[in-house]
Amino acid sequence: RSQVKRNHQAVRLYSRAIHCGYKRSLRNQQMHTSLVKIEGVNNREDTDFYLGKRVAYVYRAANEKRSKTRNGNGKVRVIWGKVTRPHGNSGVVRAKFSSNL
Repeated sequence: RSQVKRNHQAVRLYSRAIHCGYKRSLRNQQMHTSLVKIEGVNNREDTDFYLGKRVAYVYRAANEKRSKTRNGNGKVRVIWGKVTRPHGNSGVVRAKFSSNL
């Protein structure tokens, strides 16, 4: 068999997003539910794909953890959550994280 070399382009299996704030009323905010704006999602219908999907808040800490990750950098940490429902008509979703952001 002759081996054919194919150019495979890497496929990104995640979407970037911005943490906009918390679910709130006029004077109070509920920090157990975060508002997240997903890149490329601009209306309420587009949010249906993301409902129930997992989200990760990745951040860099000042101190290293004792148990290092596979790549050896213990300063990068993750808080996992889940998209629960849409918020408004502009593509923002509500997400609940394992610990409040």
